[in-house]
Amino acid sequence: LTTKTNKIGFVGGMESPLIKKFEVGFREGVKAVNPDAQFISNYTGAFDKPDLGKAAAATLYNEGVDIIFHASGATGNGVFNEASARKKQGQEVWVIGVDKDQSLEFGDEITLTSMIKKVDEAVKRVNQEVVDGTFAGGSENLTLKENGVGIADTSTANVSADTLAKVEEYKEKIINGEIKVPTE
Repeated sequence: LTTKTNKIGFVGGMESPLIKKFEVGFREGVKAVNPDAQFISNYTGAFDKPDLGKAAAATLYNEGVDIIFHASGATGNGVFNEASARKKQGQEVWVIGVDKDQSLEFGDEITLTSMIKKVDEAVKRVNQEVVDGTFAGGSENLTLKENGVGIADTSTANVSADTLAKVEEYKEKIINGEIKVPTE
């Protein structure tokens, strides 16, 4: 809903089942709210090479993409670096961060929002289970329903109120099962 060019990109690190889930979920979300948008993905083959992220972002931005979501670890730092360089030249481009609020590191000038993993929620759950005597160990995946993932609180800096309302609408539809997010 924020794109001006109707071209949205994804930069992934290693092509793996987990990163593919990030790409597919993002692509399908884009398609749901803007079926006319063109989606372009680019994998770098690494999670620790900012230079490859910068090159991947440059390729996408050169193709007219104006928003890139990355799931590429430290390689994504290069995506932010490329966006910053272009912003300084007057180009209107954005990056969507991953795992944490990346606007705190790279600034609101280029960070549209960030998809965050709410590790604090997982820690609270485990602590409560220990206190309650119900902690069983093992692994557990926290989803939107358990407040295990979301978008950064700083999203209000660059994401319109209308778009944030649409995010909440889709979030509720996912939680209540009305929308099933594909993973492949």
